[in-house]
Amino acid sequence: MALNYIWIGFILVAFVVALCKLIFLQDTDVFTQIISSTFDSARMGFDVSIGLTGILSLWLGLMKIGEKAGLIHAFARIASPVFGKLFPEIPKDHPAAGSIFMNISANMLGLDNAATPIGLRAMQQLQELNPKKDTASNAMIMFLNINASGLTVIPITIMMYRAQYGAANPSDIFLPILLTTFVSTLVAIIAVGIVQKINLFQRNLLLFFLGAFTFIGSLVWFFRSLPQEKVSLYSTLFANALLFSIICGFIICGVRKKLNVYDAFIEGAKEGFLTAVKIIPYLVAILVAIGVFRASGAMDYLVEGLRWCVTSAGLDATFVGGVPTMLMKPLSGSGARGMMLDAMGTYGADSFVGRLACVAQGSTDTVFYVAAVYYGSVAIRNTRHTISCALLADLAGALTAIAMTYLFFSV
Repeated sequence: MALNYIWIGFILVAFVVALCKLIFLQDTDVFTQIISSTFDSARMGFDVSIGLTGILSLWLGLMKIGEKAGLIHAFARIASPVFGKLFPEIPKDHPAAGSIFMNISANMLGLDNAATPIGLRAMQQLQELNPKKDTASNAMIMFLNINASGLTVIPITIMMYRAQYGAANPSDIFLPILLTTFVSTLVAIIAVGIVQKINLFQRNLLLFFLGAFTFIGSLVWFFRSLPQEKVSLYSTLFANALLFSIICGFIICGVRKKLNVYDAFIEGAKEGFLTAVKIIPYLVAILVAIGVFRASGAMDYLVEGLRWCVTSAGLDATFVGGVPTMLMKPLSGSGARGMMLDAMGTYGADSFVGRLACVAQGSTDTVFYVAAVYYGSVAIRNTRHTISCALLADLAGALTAIAMTYLFFSV
């Protein structure tokens, strides 16, 4: 229901803003721009879905090999001590736990192209366990919130963009992003855990969180010991080498199990094609609503209103220049990326606003895009508390991004 109200709200707010601009500002182009945005956004939704077809086919084909070779079942056993507490609805050693484990691992490495197909496979497996096929289960909500919180250890893409925009040290945002995304994911888990009455003080979960803190601390120490120019190189090399190792590992395990690896791949790839087609209506719907909201000027008014409030309160409003990226992040990944690039182009890659936009871009994932794609792949209509918990994690990520940018790059 939340997505229903948000979708309606975007469109009606856009209409009211456009009407006011027409009546009071004599802006005769505003409705033309809105209608143009609907066509552009609808086309974008279709293009994104079709663009995912090849990637989905590749990774769901590999996942099918992993399933038949028993790898996914092995990953499920590895994850069960923690996932059994966070996802109590998932039976022990169920393949869904293995798929969730792989999806989160791929996201942590910044491997979006690999993470999405694996995540969609996990949603399909969770749907098999779901007693109400049109309503999100507790396990789905926890999984999607962890996904939407965007836990990323190696923000490869953002470092590449910073290098293209002439940053002196493209990797200087690595540590702020790591700390920020960890906070947003932690808030997402806590928020969903409270709503679902999950005891987060269980021994396995406490050990997991302690291990996560230790892991992040070790990464911070390792990357701080490297020369700045080597951080991006090593992180990119590590992520891509690991990715190809996973691909080879799946194939080798399939051969050892004496599978017809090629036929197993084709079977999974066919599922990838069907999944890509299934998500088209959901993507078109959400992207059109976001497009008209932006085209009407509602986003600009929202930012300027925030700037006025901050200035009136006597606070430093320097960070407001990075707010468009934060506001766009839950709505549109490409839109947020555009806002980040615009901030670096306008203020400079090494400016406070430029760095803040990069940290905000890397702090969370795109809530509405993730919800539309993942829930759309299994025809979920009632998302229950998914969006509210995810937006709370987004807010935590935005506030932490501001705090980390002031801490590391104070003006």
